[in-house]
Order: sequence, then structure tokens, then C-alpha cells
Amino acid sequence: MSGQKILVTGGAGFIGSSLCEALVEKGHTVLAYDSLFRGQMSHLDSLDGHESFQFMQGDVRDIDRLDEAVELLGGVEIIYHLAAVNGTKWFHEAAHSVIDVNINGTLRTLELAMAHEARYILASSPEAFGEALQQPIQNGNDMMFTDPSLHQRHSYGASKYLNEIACQHAARDGLDVRIVRPFNAYGPRLLGDEYGQVVAMFFQAILSSEPIQLHNGGAQTRSFTWIPDIIDGFLLAGLEESGEQGQSLKGCAFNIGSTEEITIRELQERIFSIVEKDPSWNRELPKVEVIEGYHGDVARRLPDCSDAEHMFTWRATTSLDQGLQQMWSALH
Repeated sequence: MSGQKILVTGGAGFIGSSLCEALVEKGHTVLAYDSLFRGQMSHLDSLDGHESFQFMQGDVRDIDRLDEAVELLGGVEIIYHLAAVNGTKWFHEAAHSVIDVNINGTLRTLELAMAHEARYILASSPEAFGEALQQPIQNGNDMMFTDPSLHQRHSYGASKYLNEIACQHAARDGLDVRIVRPFNAYGPRLLGDEYGQVVAMFFQAILSSEPIQLHNGGAQTRSFTWIPDIIDGFLLAGLEESGEQGQSLKGCAFNIGSTEEITIRELQERIFSIVEKDPSWNRELPKVEVIEGYHGDVARRLPDCSDAEHMFTWRATTSLDQGLQQMWSALH
């Protein structure tokens, strides 16, 4: 595909900034749009001054500001919509804001895509499946959500579920929409504070000599995916005109994740092992505390990526040990 004009919402975030870098490297003209609520300008340092890259700060719910972004970009041919309120603590502490930003931001950017007849790629989530009783998670599985009076974790997952409904409705109306569900992406830019994600939180706890907390003993399992593998999936889903066999991609949803399943306790042990083998590390490792976890935390999350494999021959190529080692080397 020749150079396209591409808008990336959430472009200063963990995944968004890496996506912007990859798109510019491929010769596209990119505008990163971000409120900087969680995104960081430092994530975009490598693109500072690049002739094919621009940044605009703005709220993804603000259609007038989005129009200004398209005007600055000189039109738009592809929209990657990654802007969202994420982070487990936010799901419980700010459910209203999670719902507002995630749903209304998607509706506004879908309207923008329809107005400009732009291809639209939604960053969804495996949380869109709710309790995800069927494993591995694949297209066609039931999406199950529990009683809202029990917990508000599903403020995020249900918002992503409704995002997918809105996208499929737009696809039936003729818009070229694709959906990508990244599974537990990790890498050096991942937030590791109390509102961050577990891999970065473990590394940050080690570097700051703070206790590591295992929710419910760390028995829950996840499949962690190295950020370059995630970005490859986003590029294929968004830039390819069709599948390898000529299949239409309109309305397709793709799970993008590693199938290397591990418990959170095993993850902590794996990270400790990597740090202990580092000859430059001469401090004690932090103690591990077992605490009560968040309500609604699913016991298992494993992706079925056969659709991405079939359409693009995509699969995660970086093992967990390889990715964790690279992340530690970048952080330490």
C-alpha cells in the first residue's frame, strides 16, 4: 500500500506510540491524537521533527477537535482508534468515565470515518467477552457479563463489547471496519504504576524495591504478548486490502496474542529469575505479598488466533522469556 494519511487516536499511549513509529517507518503520513491522560509525549520522542508525523492533543469525544486533526492531516484515509481509559483500578474507581470515554470516543471516531469514507480499525480487547467461560477465546464465543451490582470491572469490557457492536453496525452500512483484540501486550513503555499492567508493575516494584503483590495468590493465567508482535498484527489488520486468499476484511475481528499461557505467580518467578541472572544486579529482590484481588478478575485468558493466522499467517514469534529479557534490558 502506498503512503496513506492515517489518524491514530491514543497515539501517545503504549501501543499507539509504537504503532505510529511503525506506520511512519512504512512511509505513511501520521497524526497522533491523544488527551495525554495516560499517554506520554516522551513515547513519541523518536518521531519528533519527522516530516511525516504530527501530534495533536485533544479529547476523543470532541468532534470539532477531531475535525481539526483531519484538517491538519490534510484528509484521512485510515483511522486507528486506540484511545480508551484502561487499567484495572480505573474500571472500579471511575466506571462512569471509562464508559463515557470508551463508548462515546468510538462513536465519534466512527462518525468521522463515515464522513470521510476512511478505513476504521478498532482496538478492542479480550475483555469484550466478559467472563469468557469458553477457552481459548475465539470469535463466536458467548460474551458473558455478570450482575453490575457485584462489581464494576465490566465498565471496560462491556464498553468494548458495545464498541464492537457499533463497528459491526457501521460495517453493515458499508464502512470498511476491522477489529483487533490485543492480548496482554507488554514492553518497556507499559505503565507500571498502580494503574498500570502486571508485567510493568512487577519490574517497577523490583527497581523501586517495593513489595510485589500477587492477587489471589497469582493462580490466574494470562498470555503475554511482546509489543512488536502486537504491532505487526495491527499493521496487517489495518493496511492489507484483503486476506492472503483474497478474503474481504470488512467486519472481521482478530485476536492478536501469544498462546504461551502462564500463571501470574509463574510470571513473577520468571521475572525474578531473569533479574537474578543479571550480573549487574546486586540488590535483594522485593518480598512477595499475597493479597485479595479485584472483583470480577477472570481466572483464565487464552487466545485463539486462528483467524489472524488464516488471513495473514500472523502469529506471535517472541517467547515470553525473550520478551521479558528484552524488557528488563531496556528498563535497567
